[in-house]
Amino acid sequence: MTEIPSLIQLAREGEARTAPEPLDLGSRVRDLRTSRGWTLEQAARQAGLARSTLSKIENGQMSPTYDALKKLATGLEIGIPQLFTPPTRGQVNGRRDVTKAGEGQAHLTTTYEHELLAGSLTRKAMLPYRACIRARDFEEFDGWVRHDGEEFLLVLTGTIRLFTEFYEPVDMKRGDSAYYDATMGHNVVSTSPEDATILWVTARSGE
Repeated sequence: MTEIPSLIQLAREGEARTAPEPLDLGSRVRDLRTSRGWTLEQAARQAGLARSTLSKIENGQMSPTYDALKKLATGLEIGIPQLFTPPTRGQVNGRRDVTKAGEGQAHLTTTYEHELLAGSLTRKAMLPYRACIRARDFEEFDGWVRHDGEEFLLVLTGTIRLFTEFYEPVDMKRGDSAYYDATMGHNVVSTSPEDATILWVTARSGE
């Protein structure tokens, strides 16, 4: 039987993957210093280092010893790991995507009918989608569904039964919700005469 790719796989394959740039420690130290409004002399004095030593570190002309890193971190009033943590953007990035009803990206399987929401945004921290639950019995699935990340579901219409690998099945109705580890096996079936619909949000793990 040909394996049908999951919505999670399709969403990830459709996004451009870029390798993170290596951190430039010298630039990071300089940015931390200038963000505090300090001159080289002020920062060197604060850290207990020679001005020439700090200048060489910032310009990538020398690799600081662990003792120098400790002094830098203490002088800048941060932890050593923060010296190697890329800065976050201070400005609001203003990302937004509106998906009108019925205009999401469709992905059909024998058990679910998925509609991917916010499809034009790449590198999302979450994958939101609306699902129409066609399955009526656990046996309709080829084993457990499992993937990276954590997942939240909210029943929009109808009633469902949520199966999870380490818990007893639970019956849910409109307005009920669940949050669970998505690496744990899980499946959902409709228990109402009509196909139930749910909102699913998958929080992506680091890649």
